[in-house]
Amino acid sequence: MVLTVGIDVGSTYTKAILLDEKDQVLAKVMRQTGFKLSEVSQQCFDDLLDKAKVTAEQIDYVVATGYGRHQVKFKDVHVTDLTAGARGAKLLYPGTQTVLDIGGQTMKAIRVEEDGTVKAFRLNDKCAAGTGAFLEKTGRYMGYETTAIAKLLEGATKPAEISGVCAVFAESEVINQLSLGTPPADIMQGAIDSLTVRAIQLMKRVKGQAEYTLIGGIMRFPTMPQAVEEKQGYSVNLADGEMTQFVSALGAAWLGRRRFVKTNSPEFLESEGWERRFMGDDAKIAEHKANYESMGYAVKIVAPVNAEFSSDCGDCAETACSEYKVIYTKKTTSNV
Repeated sequence: MVLTVGIDVGSTYTKAILLDEKDQVLAKVMRQTGFKLSEVSQQCFDDLLDKAKVTAEQIDYVVATGYGRHQVKFKDVHVTDLTAGARGAKLLYPGTQTVLDIGGQTMKAIRVEEDGTVKAFRLNDKCAAGTGAFLEKTGRYMGYETTAIAKLLEGATKPAEISGVCAVFAESEVINQLSLGTPPADIMQGAIDSLTVRAIQLMKRVKGQAEYTLIGGIMRFPTMPQAVEEKQGYSVNLADGEMTQFVSALGAAWLGRRRFVKTNSPEFLESEGWERRFMGDDAKIAEHKANYESMGYAVKIVAPVNAEFSSDCGDCAETACSEYKVIYTKKTTSNV
C-alpha cells in the first residue's frame, strides 16, 4: 500500500489529508494556522497519523502546499497552491476546466488542462481585498466569529450595497451600514455579493470555461457558491461539507503518490544507477540491507509494483506488493 500525505499550510487554517494508492481518503485533519507554521504543520501531521492509526514510517511521501509550504520541515517536496488546487479539483471533478479558489488572504482563478496541469491563472491584487479576511473582519466588527457567519447568513433578506471589499476599511463599511439600520445578516450577504462580483471579474480575466469548480474556505458559506452560480450563469461543482477546504491538500497528496511511484519504478531507479537485487519479507530485507551497507553500498528499499509481475500472477502479485519489499543497491566511492 502506498500512503501519501498532502499538507496545505494556509493563512488561516492548515489542512492535512492522507491518501492511499486507490485515491481513497483515509483521514483528514485541520487546525488554525496561527503564526508558528512549522509547529502547526507538525501537529497536523501527528493528528493525521493518530486518526488513521499509522506511523510516520508507513508514510511514503509528503507534499506541502499553501503559503507556508516552505516551513514544513518533514516534507519531501513542495508545490504551489495553484498546482495543488488544480489537481485536487480535477481529481474530484474530472470535467473541471476552471477553478475558483478563495482563501483567507488570496483569490485565484485557474484554467486547467485535461491532464490537471495549470494552463493559466489570475490572482487578486497584492492585498487581502476580496478574500476571506474581508468577510471575517466584517463579521468580527459586528460581533460575530467566523464560525457564526454561515448561521448569520441564513437570516439575510435584502443584501446591503457594499461599495468595496477592502479588509482594512471593512470597519467603516460596517459602521456606515449599521448607522442606516441595516440588519447584520444583510450586511454580511452584501459583503458576499461584493466578493462575488470580484470573483466573476477574475474568472473572466482568465477566460474561464465550464465546468467550474469552487474551492477554498469561503465556499463553506452556502450563499457564496450560490451567488457565484447565479452571477456566472453556469452550475458549479462544490465538494461536500468541509471537503471544499481540503481540495489543495488532496491535490498535493495525489501529486505525492505520482512522484513516489515514478521515483520508485524499476525504470527510474535503474536510470539513476540502482541495481535490483531481490524481493523478500521485512526480516530478510533487513538482514541483507545490513550486509550490503557493511560492504559500502548505498541501499534503497521500495515496494514492488504490479508491472514487475506477469498477468498470470493474479492475486499473488497483489499479495507481494503489500507484504514484500525490493532491495536496490548502488556503488559508492568506498566500493568502486
